[in-house]
Amino acid sequence: MKNKPILFIVIPCYNEEEVLEETTKQLKKNLKDLIKTKKISEKSKVMYVNDGSKDNTWNLIKKINKQEELFTGITLSRNRGHQNALLAGLMTAKNYADIIISMDADLQDDINAISEMIDKYLDGCDIVYGVRSARTKDTFFKKVTAEGFYKFMKFLGVDCIYNHADYRLTSKKVLEEFENFKEVNLFLRGMFPLIGFKSDIVYYERNERFAGESKYPLKKMLNFAWDGITSFSVKPLRFICSIGCLILFVSILIMIYSIFRKMTGNVVTGWTFLSISIWFIGGLQMISIGIIGEYIGKIYSETKARPKYIISEILLKEKD
Repeated sequence: MKNKPILFIVIPCYNEEEVLEETTKQLKKNLKDLIKTKKISEKSKVMYVNDGSKDNTWNLIKKINKQEELFTGITLSRNRGHQNALLAGLMTAKNYADIIISMDADLQDDINAISEMIDKYLDGCDIVYGVRSARTKDTFFKKVTAEGFYKFMKFLGVDCIYNHADYRLTSKKVLEEFENFKEVNLFLRGMFPLIGFKSDIVYYERNERFAGESKYPLKKMLNFAWDGITSFSVKPLRFICSIGCLILFVSILIMIYSIFRKMTGNVVTGWTFLSISIWFIGGLQMISIGIIGEYIGKIYSETKARPKYIISEILLKEKD
């Protein structure tokens, strides 16, 4: 049996002033219950990560920090996106905590699953994934596209936990190893399974957003999905090669057919077949160049090795 671990809950925030007070209220009760039952240390905290919010989010975090000893925060120098903000929180929290749980600020992740995650850790797991038990509250479009994404990632060979977002528990040991992953293009839910260590799953029912608007509209979701695919699989490039070989084979058949028609005196007239072929191959070439360009762009980003985030202010002492 392990000693009482220090828990940090890391929550990225971008324009979340509408939900922070309620999130704070619920998490405060949850943490106090866990401390009271001696499941976690009294040094445990919630860390809000302000991702360059344009509203009053950071001022609200500082106010909460002054009023509630269980809450702290950091702010990034500018908006860096959810994955980078989450990474900033994880890398900061690992210096103070034994275990870190990441979750969203909108209260869609069921905080009651935190206790079960800690139980799994105490039983020897270093990573515990929070997985949605069902998608009954999603729209038909969201359900189909989300489930399709996970299945497609599996098809591409990416070791991704089905129906898992970024609600997970990781031990300090895992994050110390994760620090060795230097890539700039982040897809955290695909990166953690690469680390290994003993892991388990906790199922929970995802709630409706408490207030405010989703920070992941369709366009961002599609970009996020594409980043995940191109960051973890080269199969799209191999697919291009396979299509090229198929077109070459078909073109040889057409050439043989055309020579045969010419030799028998049946010259093909009309532009329909020719124009369709040109437009089809031209479009395919443009798509192929675009996919290759995406990979080249990622190589370009990686070689520059710019910092993934810059913390401009932190509400923690050197060692609490």
